[in-house]
Amino acid sequence: MIRLAHLKRRLGQYAALWVAAFLLSGAAILVGLTLADLMDAIDAVLPPLLALTALALGGAVVASLVARETLGTKLAVLLLGLLLVLPSLWARVSAAVAIAFFADRSIEYSAAYAGFQIGVARILFPISQALGDGDLFGRVWRAFQWVSTVVGFLSAAARVWPMLRRLLGPEPADEGA
Repeated sequence: MIRLAHLKRRLGQYAALWVAAFLLSGAAILVGLTLADLMDAIDAVLPPLLALTALALGGAVVASLVARETLGTKLAVLLLGLLLVLPSLWARVSAAVAIAFFADRSIEYSAAYAGFQIGVARILFPISQALGDGDLFGRVWRAFQWVSTVVGFLSAAARVWPMLRRLLGPEPADEGA
């Protein structure tokens, strides 16, 4: 039996992690720009924040595994953790990519970005080779970037929308009924 309330709580925490990762990375890189070049700021900020994100996601999975939950719930949380680890790490990197885009700089000059791309390639390349040849890896990489961004956006929207509704207040009563 899978406890959906626990999964919903973990997915909400994932959404908060994604939003916080994106915003904190972006803010740290922008602060780093006051002290160094963009690529140096990205290279200084991304590695420790990527490690922090991985630890936070891993901590949530471990907390679920040691909690008094059903085996099905624990396995579902573990599976979701494995599926969401790359999108949550991509939140940090996408902030750097966005800043580099608006600064009209090529992110490929960042050693941290290149290291992240190589690390992801080590995971995705064997999968793409098992499924076919040719330009499959390039398509898988682009799909990863888009899917990670969409997953992050949707999880952020799901987390932020209820807060916005509470902030805007209740719906007005229909006076014509």
